[in-house]
Amino acid sequence: MIDSQHYPRLSRIASPTDLRKFDEAELPEIARELREYLIEQVAGVGGHFGAGLGVVELTVALHYLYETPADRLVWDVGHQCYPHKILTGRRDRIHTIKQKDGLAPFPRRDESPYDTFGVGHSSTSISAAIGMAVAAQRKGDARKIVAVIGDGGLTGGMAYEALHHGGDLDTDVLVILNDNQMSISENVGALPKMLARLMTSRTLNAMRERAKNSMRRQGFLWRFFKRWEEHLKGMFVPSTLFEEFGFHYFGPIDGHDLPQLLHALKTLKELKGPQLLHVITTKGKGYAPAEAQQIDYHAVGPFDPVKGLVKKAPGKLTYTDVFGDWLCEQARADERLLAITPAMREGSGLVRYSREFPQRYFDVGIAEQHAVTLAAGMACEGAKPVVAIYSTFLQRAYDQTIHDVAIQNLDVTFAIDRAGVVGPDGATHAGSFDLSYLRCIPNLVVAAPSDENECRRLLTTAFLHDGPTAVRYPRGTGLGVKLDTELKPLPLGKAEVRLRGGDLAILAFGSPLAAALNVGTELGASVVDMRWVKPLDEALILELARTHGAIVTVEDNAIAGGAGSAVAEFLAARNVQVPLLHLGLPDAYLEHASREQLLAEAGIDAAGIRAAILERWPRPAPKLVGEIRSAV
Repeated sequence: MIDSQHYPRLSRIASPTDLRKFDEAELPEIARELREYLIEQVAGVGGHFGAGLGVVELTVALHYLYETPADRLVWDVGHQCYPHKILTGRRDRIHTIKQKDGLAPFPRRDESPYDTFGVGHSSTSISAAIGMAVAAQRKGDARKIVAVIGDGGLTGGMAYEALHHGGDLDTDVLVILNDNQMSISENVGALPKMLARLMTSRTLNAMRERAKNSMRRQGFLWRFFKRWEEHLKGMFVPSTLFEEFGFHYFGPIDGHDLPQLLHALKTLKELKGPQLLHVITTKGKGYAPAEAQQIDYHAVGPFDPVKGLVKKAPGKLTYTDVFGDWLCEQARADERLLAITPAMREGSGLVRYSREFPQRYFDVGIAEQHAVTLAAGMACEGAKPVVAIYSTFLQRAYDQTIHDVAIQNLDVTFAIDRAGVVGPDGATHAGSFDLSYLRCIPNLVVAAPSDENECRRLLTTAFLHDGPTAVRYPRGTGLGVKLDTELKPLPLGKAEVRLRGGDLAILAFGSPLAAALNVGTELGASVVDMRWVKPLDEALILELARTHGAIVTVEDNAIAGGAGSAVAEFLAARNVQVPLLHLGLPDAYLEHASREQLLAEAGIDAAGIRAAILERWPRPAPKLVGEIRSAV
């Protein structure tokens, strides 16, 4: 429970209704308490941090002036929502965020009526808010609709599609651009640079005023200057861009100045039509280490708020580490390699590469569709692009993967991080579907490594292959296996039998191999490291079907349409009948929890695999393998 003596105002706020009972003069102190409480709570459990600190004043102002949840408040990205959750009845549960059975890490409709739209990725808030405004208008509902976009959300193309459409509609919607110059890394691209020019607008204004005063307000020179001024404004001030979209632009204003925020919002609340308010904020505001190291404090584990983050001693390599090191080595070996990331430099392991090969590194912002088609264009001209992307984010570029890469059979390598269950970030960040949505694409080769060294070797194989390839690997550390010092490929489409046993064969795709080996050893089964989802090792599968009484497939992917389905389809096409058991992720969205908890919940850890086999063939374990044929 919150300490009412330390937080005398915040402890009295169980909902925005309580917030509105305070005098406006007390809001700065409420913001101070809210920021301090956020630091205290996130330090204890970890979570997204910097973005929330940056919107404390904005969150207080919005819930104070608008009648939420009747008025709709739509958050973009979701990184910014912790202060919102604290003020909307979840203050005393914020310490459970991202943990199993705790608060969701992002806004979620079934968690609170104040979470008006579920989100886990970016650039969706304007579209959702416009949709809400249209529906409300059709019902004659006068509720207010506000979208808050920031933390890199305006680098995504979907936001501009929404602005393009929304500015042409006669709907009352307010878009707040929370401009903190950051996503996870620094924002990239032309728009952030244009927004940043506002910070130097005093110089431009002074130059303009001197020019005006030096000439008479008539004649050719005056008309020329007025035209020049319009062009100058278009070059330096983003208001022109948003006004051309049809949004009335206000700002920029200081997003940490509560009186100024309240004044602006009171004015905008009464206006009709699409409006855009531009606020300038600082990511990590109010916690000096987070302000100074905005990337490090984007998302954190538990830390001491006095000392800040403490660097951990090196441990086992993560799969992301393995990819990052491989990328640098492969780039040194082949100058045609170009690396692309959609705003995930840190998460995808590209920090070292970006420093060593800055001219061959392309961060495109939160623009996955562009990232993939950019790679396709590079490949057309003889480059060998590598697209480093999370599994869940590649879903946003599925059309481009098919139309722009695969149909043209272009030489693009997809390095897919966070495949399978991811953990605390929940269903929106889980890579549950990539094997299902990739293996159906003609021309595309798909690999799933079982350990760090195999990941390294399959990346090499994929890069050397002349055509589109995808290597998917999980979040977190590997098994601690020794890595090859050379860049050695593996045979394309060839699996490896890791354990020879009796009538049961377990086919493991990717990281579940370690658990499968444990079970196979106990039950006396054959265990195969499949490596390739497409192409399958068809010869080996036929051999196993002839020599074993049953086959079990295990994958960290949805069972529906996954690697196990590929095995079943192949055997059915060959008219080979053998009992099959498919283990993988269920036909449901897994909640936020640790990766280990989710694997156990899905039944693809060692205990789950063993239990599923014994349930299907219920014999005493020592007799299981020899009696499968008679049991089916």
